[in-house]
Amino acid sequence: MNMTLSIKEIQAPIADEMKAFEQKFRQFMKSEVMLLDQIMNYIVRRKGKQLRPMFVFLSAGVCGDISESTYRGGAMIELLHTATLVHDDVVDDSNYRRGFFSVNALWKNKIAVLVGDYLLSRGLLLSVDHEEFKILKLVSTAVRELSEGELLQIEKARRLDINEAVYYEIIRQKTASLIASCCAVGASSVGAAKEVVEKMHAFGEKVGMAFQIKDDLFDYGEDEIGKPLGIDIKEKKMTLPLIYALNHAPWLEKRRVINIIRNESHKPNKVSEVIAFVKESGGLHYAQEVMERYVKEALALLNEFADSPHRRSLEQLVQYTIERSK
Repeated sequence: MNMTLSIKEIQAPIADEMKAFEQKFRQFMKSEVMLLDQIMNYIVRRKGKQLRPMFVFLSAGVCGDISESTYRGGAMIELLHTATLVHDDVVDDSNYRRGFFSVNALWKNKIAVLVGDYLLSRGLLLSVDHEEFKILKLVSTAVRELSEGELLQIEKARRLDINEAVYYEIIRQKTASLIASCCAVGASSVGAAKEVVEKMHAFGEKVGMAFQIKDDLFDYGEDEIGKPLGIDIKEKKMTLPLIYALNHAPWLEKRRVINIIRNESHKPNKVSEVIAFVKESGGLHYAQEVMERYVKEALALLNEFADSPHRRSLEQLVQYTIERSK
């Protein structure tokens, strides 16, 4: 497989649908209130690689014929997920998202929270107006899990006592649940049987797990990437390479590293010490292996579906998510 495929090339079987989706999505976000419409325009303009809608449309194409329901499913995921991101930026007091100013940075917190609420209600109404209840259940479950995952991480971060099992539960909820719901929504939108929807959900969940572990590896930066080196350590986030390293360290060394994370993670030289400790312990190699195992399991599930341009693109999208450089 050609590993240098761009998003544009991977998108080929659904290029027309993605173009149409942009138009429809903008319509779904329209508001009579000028301020709101201005903010919606801003949100649409700063969209990223569109990976989530791609998972929806490619999954739909693997399971059947893309329909109006697929567009609504993709829009519901984008509306509800964008709502959580807008709220996240308020909670994290973050002024930037993907290199753009966040909504709260430009329009202040009160407006940002209301915008998040508006997006949430648009997503709910879009499903209710068209009686898309199966899709609504899939998307709402993902949003619930997202919130639970964030709260579980906050609860555990205070004590820095995360083991591998808890870590997997956190990333399953925080990251994997969203990609899983994209794939399940795609399948459901073309009328796939319950077991097919579940299989696509399992596929998406495994991709999401691999996606997050790849993100963890960026923290130890092998090359120039979008995420600053050691940011997870500074934020006291327990990631897989670090959990593995701590679990395999002598007791005194473990105590020393935890002490750095707890009390000195604001010092660049101390963060470098933790990074060196993780690298020496084989933590990166271990995380890489786990990530590759998830990818293998995901592709095995996908291979149970008939070969098609959509399936091949979905395979390429999986490779892209773990070989991306940011």
